[in-house]
Amino acid sequence: MWLIVGLGNPGEEYKGTRHNAGFMFIDRLAGRFGAKLKGRIFRARTAVVTGRPEALMLVKPMTHMNLSGVSVKAAVKGKGVPLGKLVIVHDDLDLPLGSVRIRRRGSPGSHKGMKSITEALGTGEFARIRIGIGPRPEEIDATEFVLSPFRKDELLLLEESLSRAEQAFDLVIDGDIVSAMSRFNRKLPIV
Repeated sequence: MWLIVGLGNPGEEYKGTRHNAGFMFIDRLAGRFGAKLKGRIFRARTAVVTGRPEALMLVKPMTHMNLSGVSVKAAVKGKGVPLGKLVIVHDDLDLPLGSVRIRRRGSPGSHKGMKSITEALGTGEFARIRIGIGPRPEEIDATEFVLSPFRKDELLLLEESLSRAEQAFDLVIDGDIVSAMSRFNRKLPIV
């Protein structure tokens, strides 16, 4: 089984905000696979997708971003998923909207949700798909920016980000993370 975790904050006040790009991705996958996210197992809303070579568990932690590690650790241990089958999908302020980056492992950087996860698991040895939400205007505080909704004129680029993340996801769970990194870890042309 693969564990696919999208990071975000629960609650109507956070719906559609930049920090919830990971939640948006999980919702997109749930729609694609006809899965309904439900329950509170592992302090998360989850759905299991079968009918594939390997089952997928889609996870949206309900712990709020800064405590994501609590939910992720419970799901990893509860399902006995090896870290090689864990994929975390999250927003990245340092990447431009429309882009994604795939990593096989790494540090959490300044992302508090990722910091919580690496601390809870005791390692950064798991795959991640980073969805660009930047750039942040200099006059806006980072926290204010990530908790702000996408503007209407950004929705097309957001759709591009989510589509690219989904294509990368397909490669990752097919065991070809190297191809995913090669294909998506390039700078987008400036338009």
